[in-house]
Amino acid sequence: MKRLIALSLLLALIPALLGGCSAQTGDKAVPPTPPATQEPVKATVLLDWTPNTNHTGLYVARDKDYYKEQGLDVSIVGPLEGGVAQLVAAGKADFGVSYQEEVTNARVAGIPVKAIAAVIQHNTSGFASPVEKGIKTPKDFEGRKYGGWGSPMEEAMLKALMDKHGADFRKVEMVNIGSADFFTTVKKDVDFEWIYWGWTGIEAEQRGIKLNFIKLIDEDPALDYYTPVLIASEKTLSERPELVKKFLKATSQGYEYAIAHPEEAANILTSAVPELNKDLVLASQKYLAQEYRADAPRWGEMKESVWKNYADWMYDRRVIEKNIDPKAAFTNEFLPAK
Repeated sequence: MKRLIALSLLLALIPALLGGCSAQTGDKAVPPTPPATQEPVKATVLLDWTPNTNHTGLYVARDKDYYKEQGLDVSIVGPLEGGVAQLVAAGKADFGVSYQEEVTNARVAGIPVKAIAAVIQHNTSGFASPVEKGIKTPKDFEGRKYGGWGSPMEEAMLKALMDKHGADFRKVEMVNIGSADFFTTVKKDVDFEWIYWGWTGIEAEQRGIKLNFIKLIDEDPALDYYTPVLIASEKTLSERPELVKKFLKATSQGYEYAIAHPEEAANILTSAVPELNKDLVLASQKYLAQEYRADAPRWGEMKESVWKNYADWMYDRRVIEKNIDPKAAFTNEFLPAK
């Protein structure tokens, strides 16, 4: 009899138990409310220049949802008025595209930013001029017009290379051309300029314009510095390390994809920035696919010796008023494991 009473009570409780799993509305069961999804964390990346193939990995990571997979909503913005290092340090962006010279100067000035990844492993820049101008070595800079953007580093670089070749820097006319088009200015205003082969050099090849190119790393090993690099403020690195790790994991995937699939990566970039020349982007992308990681064990990894050698070079030529601790200027600790 006691067993029958217990069984009856249990049967009577079943509807109540089921009601805990789903609410009743008339004859229809309403499923339980699913847990709220976590909102993605917003982050911004500030570009150093108008979008180009140096930035492809960022656009790929966004397009392929690598950032989304890390729980991030990343905006690619800029360039803005002012230096990238100063803007990132001031919290105007979480991350920025910069270069080793800017970071070194920032450290000298006490601006708390660090490089967190090298976009390209080796310096692809140098001084270029149309072959008909006959500028084959830094000795030939004498009596010529140089078109630049007014940086003290330009004078230091030109003087160092000319001194090495026994030339007189005072015989170079410096012309500030800002961001004027290379192909236009070397025709009528100046004789040579400082370019990146991965963009302007590739464009010259496409246009059938032959250039003499004096590559910096062929002149001095200390000039094989990182340009560009990704940077973050020390505050972000210390207070939001997980954000930095997730950002770099997704960004690394973006650049690794660009290395393995340059054509597809080029299409992603031109879809995001349709005003770019598609043929130039594709050719540049194929060139940079060999340069992003190059001989490094993983994309983004940097060497202390590269930071030290270039800082020493800058200090010896009085480009910076004091030298820096290279370990304070960069870190590999947030990159994905090898």
